[in-house]
Amino acid sequence: MSCQNMCTVSHLVYICHRCRNKSLKRFLSRSFHVLPSLRNENFNPTIAPKALIDIKHIRDNPALHERNCLDRNYKFQATYPIKINNLTEKWQSCQKSSRSMREKSNWLTRQLASKIPTSDTENTKRKNYLSEARLLKDKLASINAEQSALNAEIAQLALAMPNLTSPETPRGSTPKELGLINEEIGLNSTYSNRCCRSHVDIGQELNIIDFAGATTTSGWGWYYLLNEAALLEQALVKFSISLVRKRGWSIVSPPSMVYSHISDSCGFQPRDQNGEQQIYQIQQNPADIGRKPQLSLAGTAEIPIASMKANQTLEASKLPMKYVGVSRCYRAEAGARGADTKGLYRVHEFTKVEMFVWALPDCATSTQIFDEMHSIQREILTKLKLYCRILEMPSTELGASATRKIDIEAFFPSRQARGGGWGELTSLSNCTDYQARRLATRLRLQPPGQTEQLLFPYTLNGTALAVPRVLAAILENGWDEERGVVVIPEVLWPFMEGVREIGPKESKL
Repeated sequence: MSCQNMCTVSHLVYICHRCRNKSLKRFLSRSFHVLPSLRNENFNPTIAPKALIDIKHIRDNPALHERNCLDRNYKFQATYPIKINNLTEKWQSCQKSSRSMREKSNWLTRQLASKIPTSDTENTKRKNYLSEARLLKDKLASINAEQSALNAEIAQLALAMPNLTSPETPRGSTPKELGLINEEIGLNSTYSNRCCRSHVDIGQELNIIDFAGATTTSGWGWYYLLNEAALLEQALVKFSISLVRKRGWSIVSPPSMVYSHISDSCGFQPRDQNGEQQIYQIQQNPADIGRKPQLSLAGTAEIPIASMKANQTLEASKLPMKYVGVSRCYRAEAGARGADTKGLYRVHEFTKVEMFVWALPDCATSTQIFDEMHSIQREILTKLKLYCRILEMPSTELGASATRKIDIEAFFPSRQARGGGWGELTSLSNCTDYQARRLATRLRLQPPGQTEQLLFPYTLNGTALAVPRVLAAILENGWDEERGVVVIPEVLWPFMEGVREIGPKESKL
């Protein structure tokens, strides 16, 4: 063990910040370390769900989990399975030692309770027994503390590992194209030869987007939607929610602020180009640090919706539970700059309609629901008349929680010189039991003629509609250069207060 990051604790009360357990009395010169990647200064309160990770599967299949991490480009985590097994061996050694000491301690207790000494010899023997019992008690306390520390480190390593990857997912960094949406639009020669105006230029020319004022107010990555663009935002939300609701989904309006440990449990770890912080955390009052849990702004409605059933047991008869919710989403996008991120494509705050499902924990059921969610995404974009491609995302593009992910990208005329003009609009993920285990969401299942089982439901999440990018795609693809107007998709007309085209204004706000 390296001396780096080592510290020695002696004769201190040990308080577990996860369970607040104060029964671990003392360390006797116990040297231990915490991996830098696992350090978390956030207060983890007693209300946090107790994660129930299948550590045995990691111990029994270290090569599988190592390969899985490497396939996803989680190089640091690829070392964790071996570390978990090494720590487990140490824990087992401690367990063996403590068992032997407890047996000896029990024997001493029986000897001390057997009779009152009647001679100097017996009195001396009793004093020796008492001294040995006290020494064993201290040693047992030290070993128990060491076991707890080892357990905590094993748990933290396991929590940091990603979900196993689906066989459907291409290994490597190259996505697999599955098909096109509105292919006839893309094949139209008039469409391919049209003017390539950026939504930034269109929005400013028509006085429907104000980036300059937002930069003064809030900085880079913020924006004002004005006039018809603000109407268009509401129309897109109403249209997408209406479509999903017609499929029988329940609607939810989730909070935008969550505990940071909830975001962690959901596996929300967006990776930017240099590993910058992507989550907005709420600054705490100095008096609250270490006393109250850290709060964060939710990066997606997936997080608060998933947590809605944390620490609960669901009934199998109630599944699948399908929700659609609209929320404001917040992304720090710390490392994002450049032409690819200009305008509405990558922003700090935006409106998104999200689908979320709890399903029975079997591949057939979750695949059926995955396909249903994908069909909803395709229907929305088909009716919006956007030319899109469907991609099975590769292993290096998967988030920590997803076993499989499909993205749909729209064609942006202004982006033709960069990446062929494609830009992501929606994402769809099957997270199996990854989130449910970390949020302690259980499932009560009682097969006919069998005893009751407590399992973990599968969770799936997918974008129904992310407003800024879809709005940008509509502006660019609906732009009529000759007339200087944007033609609004017909499916949105009922939600646009009679507006069917966006044209120049006589005067600006």
